[in-house]
Amino acid sequence: MQKSAKDYIVFPLDFSSVREAEDYVRILDGKVGMFKIGLELFIDQGPSVIRRIRKLSRAKIFLDLKLHDISATVQRAMGRVAALGADLITVHCSSSQNMLEKAVLGAEGKTGVLGVTLLTDNDAEAIGAQGFKTEFVKDPRLLILHRAKMAHAAGCAGVVCSGREVKEIKERFGRAFLAVTPGIRPSWSVPENDDQKRITTPGQAVALGSDLIVIGRPIRDAADPAGAALRVIREIEEALSGLQVS
Repeated sequence: MQKSAKDYIVFPLDFSSVREAEDYVRILDGKVGMFKIGLELFIDQGPSVIRRIRKLSRAKIFLDLKLHDISATVQRAMGRVAALGADLITVHCSSSQNMLEKAVLGAEGKTGVLGVTLLTDNDAEAIGAQGFKTEFVKDPRLLILHRAKMAHAAGCAGVVCSGREVKEIKERFGRAFLAVTPGIRPSWSVPENDDQKRITTPGQAVALGSDLIVIGRPIRDAADPAGAALRVIREIEEALSGLQVS
């Protein structure tokens, strides 16, 4: 079955109240492929929020908790995540490969594990401040590819990376290795004082090979969120048509 344009879209439910999150699930049901639950909503509501969203939409669930702890703890936590029925879960690649392996083991094939390579609000300056090697500071892409290699070797389903690294990640690790891209900003919606450093448009990300694009503020802050989602869908469709022609 061919993947539709809406199935590329992940909408983050970054809200302080579950009522507001549910409102957006209703508005965007059928217009996005996945809803992402982050720390704020999960800490406020706990695991029950997954069940609440499941009742409102058939879209998949992406649990974005960015787990980072000792390997045994992460493995046990992943067992609980798998029991919740989340489709995807994030863990930090900045820990050891053993932790990544234990995360995959704990998921038992029920939940796809995504390694976070580098947060999209990090740049060379942030990498330098963390004490990384000069080669990684000069070219953050090298750090991202190194961490993607760790995630692939550990058996992760894929990685979270910016659109700028997707093409090379796909070339190195294969098309089946998922590339999930945050920091998506349509050309028609670039907010002032944006905290994202390595951004791409929906069309660019899909054309480069992104499997999922995380797009929040351009849809959430639009006067017509459903209309904004449809606009993103059209942009993705155009990108996919261009790929078929080429």
